[in-house]
Amino acid sequence: MMRLDANLMGRLAADEALWRDFNDICDCGGRLSGTESEKKAFALLRERVRAASPANSGRSIPVPYNGWQAKSATLKLPGGAFAPCHPLVRTIATPGLTAEVIDLGRGTPDEFEAHKAEIAGRIVLVRHELMFAAGTIHRRRKYDMARAHGAVGFLIGGPLAGHVVAGSSGRDSGEGIPALGISPETAAKLARRSTGFPSVTIAVETAEGPAETETLVFDYPGQTDEWVVLSAHVDGHDLAESAMDNGTGLAAVLAVTRALSPEVARWRRGLRVMFFSVEEWALTGSAQYVKALSEAERAKIALNVNLDSVAGSPNLAALTSGFAGVEPFLLGVAAANGQSLRTVRPLMTNSDHANFAAGGIPAIRLVAGFDDRNAHLRVVLTPADTRDKVAQSELRQATLLTAALVGAACNADTGEAARWRG
Repeated sequence: MMRLDANLMGRLAADEALWRDFNDICDCGGRLSGTESEKKAFALLRERVRAASPANSGRSIPVPYNGWQAKSATLKLPGGAFAPCHPLVRTIATPGLTAEVIDLGRGTPDEFEAHKAEIAGRIVLVRHELMFAAGTIHRRRKYDMARAHGAVGFLIGGPLAGHVVAGSSGRDSGEGIPALGISPETAAKLARRSTGFPSVTIAVETAEGPAETETLVFDYPGQTDEWVVLSAHVDGHDLAESAMDNGTGLAAVLAVTRALSPEVARWRRGLRVMFFSVEEWALTGSAQYVKALSEAERAKIALNVNLDSVAGSPNLAALTSGFAGVEPFLLGVAAANGQSLRTVRPLMTNSDHANFAAGGIPAIRLVAGFDDRNAHLRVVLTPADTRDKVAQSELRQATLLTAALVGAACNADTGEAARWRG
């Protein structure tokens, strides 16, 4: 089945609750893990799915993790002025670290290698990159390179004039270095001078301890014991509404679930709807879920369709995680439903699909604005990730394509599904 029933797609196209859900999710706030905002979002999702399918109460999988909270952070510049800054998730605390700053520009492996003799004992400064692009070097990799070269601190300059940037350091627990997001203007002030490296003072106060969140699961069985997993992450950051990342994915999953759940019982494969959290903290929720699956359970999952930042641009891409066999299927479904879709093959470990792929499960991430430096997605992780960056038409387009992909995957024959793994 390459094309869903026209009546079903028509109802989905007219679903006014899609936009309501998106705004209600944004109203919950940034949904940083461990906050009331995250809890409100989970309660909202649970209520909306149960309203659509009252007989399905779902299940909650506990997700223990190393909790973290930032209480304060300051950055004192040369001359004594303080600059705005934002502690990266799971940064370590420091009562006051004073050190010179070495500006490594973008922060590529080549730049680290070229300056390896100058990094130890200094604070490394790098730049935030468009996350949805080929060749992007993730912030967590730069942090790890800084630590490996002996840096004592880490600064990352954001993409949006006048604003700091958020994100995770990637640290789980234990040792690390203080890590702050700063504005591009502050980063420019810390360039190396003829007189040497500028010196700054970082102070960060945090609280750490055991914490627990959840993975929310709703199963809609099909005719066999195989599954298509439709997923999105709940958590975000506290600078704004985390509207694009990932209020868009959550709203689309809710709408697709409403539309498809009454149909799944007569389809070949069942639909498993999953809402993960602590995704922004090194993909923790999905990592725990996939790790707990037996080999037999993994084999029963034909495909993971992960929605993360699916609006903010009209251009959609599917990151296919190295599973070349799934690409003709995706492109065929998109064409049959009158949509254009780009596929990007290299595995990108920037959302929950990556853990499914690492577990040998064919997995894609649907994302908007890939490789488009003018798309609104460029301001993800800044205070500008707000609902006004999302057009209703973009969100609806992504939702319709998702429904078509999921429906086709649930009904694909065994030969087609086998090709996805090959």
